[in-house]
Amino acid sequence: MPKAQLKKATPVMQAYQQFASAREPARPMVRNLVIAFVAGGLVCVAGQAVSDFFVHVCGFSRKDAGNPTVAVLIAATCLLTGLGVFDNIARYTGAGTAIPVTGFANAMASAALEARTEGWVLGVGANMFKLAGAVIVWGVVAAFFIGLIHTLVAPGR
Repeated sequence: MPKAQLKKATPVMQAYQQFASAREPARPMVRNLVIAFVAGGLVCVAGQAVSDFFVHVCGFSRKDAGNPTVAVLIAATCLLTGLGVFDNIARYTGAGTAIPVTGFANAMASAALEARTEGWVLGVGANMFKLAGAVIVWGVVAAFFIGLIHTLVAPGR
């Protein structure tokens, strides 16, 4: 607990925090970082394999293979989320599967699955973007400002 919150806490709360802190197991941070790095890399390797499939087998250009590659990764993640497999993978790999587009797809699919009992419109439709909505909004805002800065710094490019 931060020191500012400790000062506001009662003596009993402070004693409990010290008790809990002393008994909290150490987190294997280096191990977790390595696992997340490798898992994220494996997601990227899978994405590259799908992209290469679209280029070499389906005849797409490298540029055009990007959109169907992302669609396949999102569909695979939604399928794994629906089957309950993705959560087990993410529990072990941590941020390795949460940061790429797979994490975004999992957030949307999980919210949709949780709200399916409330119906298609008010359940799935309304709740699907609750977790992912902030990502979409801030992504659009960031893209706008980056585009504005690019236009001001390097006009005509």
